[in-house]
Amino acid sequence: MQKTSFVRQNILPVLAAFIWGTSFVAQSVGADYVEPFTFNAARSAIAFIFLLALCAVFRFRRKKDFEAQAKPRPHYRRDLVIGGLCCGAALTLGANLQQKGIETTTSGKAGFITALYIVIVPILGIFLKKKVGKMVWGSVALAVGGLYCLCIQQGSSIAAGDFYIFLCSLCFSAHILIIDHFTQKVDGMELSCAQFFVAAVLSAVGMLATEQPTWEALRLCVGPLLFVGIFSSGVAYTLQILAQRDSNPTVVSLLLSLESVFATVAGAVVLGDRMSGREYFGCFLMLTAVVLAQIPVKEKQVAVVEVEEAEEEPLPPET
Repeated sequence: MQKTSFVRQNILPVLAAFIWGTSFVAQSVGADYVEPFTFNAARSAIAFIFLLALCAVFRFRRKKDFEAQAKPRPHYRRDLVIGGLCCGAALTLGANLQQKGIETTTSGKAGFITALYIVIVPILGIFLKKKVGKMVWGSVALAVGGLYCLCIQQGSSIAAGDFYIFLCSLCFSAHILIIDHFTQKVDGMELSCAQFFVAAVLSAVGMLATEQPTWEALRLCVGPLLFVGIFSSGVAYTLQILAQRDSNPTVVSLLLSLESVFATVAGAVVLGDRMSGREYFGCFLMLTAVVLAQIPVKEKQVAVVEVEEAEEEPLPPET
């Protein structure tokens, strides 16, 4: 049981970060053909259809294997709808604000500011009574330093799109905390399916209101859309939701931030980009932060020392 929990809480978010990090090429190719709302509407619709099919398969198997015990939990549908609406809204805002910000800022700064959710999540968690240990705070500080070395290659001037990226980071932080709340109440895969239905609808509204999509443009980038829709959206976000069940959201956010490391390494391996010494050092800090965050902290056991009070023998009565 403990081994299963370790895999779910540690391996799954790292796998999600790997998929996201290696998906940047497909996203950049898709951005050459379609605008942000169109791209996000299409990828979310693909993810929804993919997850809907998976949910149908898994639900059929559960009914077949546990027909006698299968009973719907009270308020399950209500929690699923509310969770899907909240997660989908946060995801839609975050994805489109990020795409808007990238138009006027560098991709490195965008990646750094977006990954600031590793700081925002524990800060917001304080107000939600989510305790974060000193070791995890130290890991967060190391990760921020690593992200800076990894992402910020130019001057530290502030571009117009940086504000949009910061708002995007707030949205992704909220997304992590919303998942932390609802994943305790509903099935993770069904929650992911619901959030992408909401994201597809909201992005489609934005697309029809502000953009002029064409079927030809969508046809030209069908490959990147399928890859991002199935793997980056359908698979990776579902892995995130499954990983966050009974997990510390701050630790999960640290693992997810490895996306920047995988993106940099993928660029070096696939695209032939050369990594500088500073980038290698940033990767080292990030990996160190993740390792430190996984070290179990022994709870301080306050030894209760029983002070044996010398019982005073009653004095003999005076005669």
